[in-house]
Amino acid sequence: MSALHPQQTIGVIGAGAMGSGIAQVALNAGHPVVLHDAAPAALAHALASIRASYGRLLEKGRISRQQHDERLARLHGGTLQDLAPAALVIEAIVERLDVKIEVLSQVESLLQPGAIIASNTSSLSITAIAAGLQRPQQVVGMHFFNPAPVLPLVEVVRGKASDRQALETVFDTARAWNKIPVHCSSTPGFIVNRIARPFYGEALRLLAEGAADVATLDKVLRQAGGFRMGAFELMDLIGHDINYAVTRSVYDALYQDPRYKPSLLQKELVDAGWLGRKSGRGFYHHDAVAPTTPAVATPADHLPPPPQVRDVAAEGELGVAAALIDLAHHAGLAVRVTDGAGVLHVDGVTLALTDGRSATERHAADGVQVLFDLALDYRSAGAIAVARADQAPPASLQTAIAFFRRLGKQVVVLDDCPGLVVMRTVAMLANEGADAVQQGIAVAADVDLAMVNGVNYPLGPLAWADRVGIAHIGRVIRHLGQGYGEDRYRVSPLLARMALSNRTFFTGERHP
Repeated sequence: MSALHPQQTIGVIGAGAMGSGIAQVALNAGHPVVLHDAAPAALAHALASIRASYGRLLEKGRISRQQHDERLARLHGGTLQDLAPAALVIEAIVERLDVKIEVLSQVESLLQPGAIIASNTSSLSITAIAAGLQRPQQVVGMHFFNPAPVLPLVEVVRGKASDRQALETVFDTARAWNKIPVHCSSTPGFIVNRIARPFYGEALRLLAEGAADVATLDKVLRQAGGFRMGAFELMDLIGHDINYAVTRSVYDALYQDPRYKPSLLQKELVDAGWLGRKSGRGFYHHDAVAPTTPAVATPADHLPPPPQVRDVAAEGELGVAAALIDLAHHAGLAVRVTDGAGVLHVDGVTLALTDGRSATERHAADGVQVLFDLALDYRSAGAIAVARADQAPPASLQTAIAFFRRLGKQVVVLDDCPGLVVMRTVAMLANEGADAVQQGIAVAADVDLAMVNGVNYPLGPLAWADRVGIAHIGRVIRHLGQGYGEDRYRVSPLLARMALSNRTFFTGERHP
């Protein structure tokens, strides 16, 4: 293990929220820390904030008086010259390449030859930062997530010139600091900010197309998809100025790849100053009277009482939705199982898991009347989203609602949209993850580790693709591409190859 010894000094440049948080992480691990900021007032505020933070932890009994006093004794504010003894300097300053290079060039001249410079940048190229310095081999990315003392993930980013030993030292140091480090190459957005774009982008497109309102789409992502927050809730929390800027940055850095195209809906919020929680209004209202806009009742709640379910048949393998058969049995329904195309027949109405086509397209192709969405776990899901084909009679939707309610699920009725909500989101996340693996940005295990620990996904996108079936994920994306006629929905070559060979990302086992 090549982690830095706790007696070695850590320098942090930038005393904002992120720099202060990183300083606390290093202090918690036993290091002396020198914190610097070009603005004396900002530095003084940060030092006072760190002291107050440790004071609160002491009051709550989370640290001892000895830990409190020792950590504060190792905290020092200083000038750039005071960073000279540092074995590792982490910068967390403004996201401008010229400014970072200017400041780090000054620091580099002060440090010992073996010292490592790490940038906490979330959007700039580590290769470009390093190219502006005298010792580019000693420059790496060390991307923490806010708040740094709480969130476990650290992306350790290798630039073109980064020395392997420097990378391993930073990786092992992050692990010694009780973080979960992952290796990745210097690419726009690194792992998390690149792979996460579809989580926001697909929700914004569904909203723009009138699939459902904000609260309903968030409800589906939470209660069916198992995500801790819906896309719109999360964008409001992050701040639309920040989220939109990251999307723009990735989109521009990847030469306007349509996968990352920003949304005009979000741009309008930014232009209006409706930035989310921090401004009091975004997609939701956030104020003292109404902390958030309440979720609306799902459309199914306004429909007439559904009929009783009498006859259920499962035709063929249902794949990831096979749990619905068990749920039906537990609900007292006798389910006949026959060979066939992988659909459900409920009182003469044909239901199917979405494959990326709209219900209307699906009905024209094979007679399916109602589509249902993916769930993280159908057994524990609180809600299931459904959509009816335009050609199917309204009674078919009532039958589908009755079936899922009999299984103990709330039903969210969407306007007919390709891929529905959870399936479409998961497929696009998995597609991004597969491209990251193929392009050498990160290995599959680190892709999933990053997404689970960086943005709290309930399951890594590649493990989720394994669960759904690589071939089905590929079909969803191909059908989305055919429906929209856009290169945004193109299947990752790795995903396509794995589907043809029936392989999985993690077990290597063949799908049935």
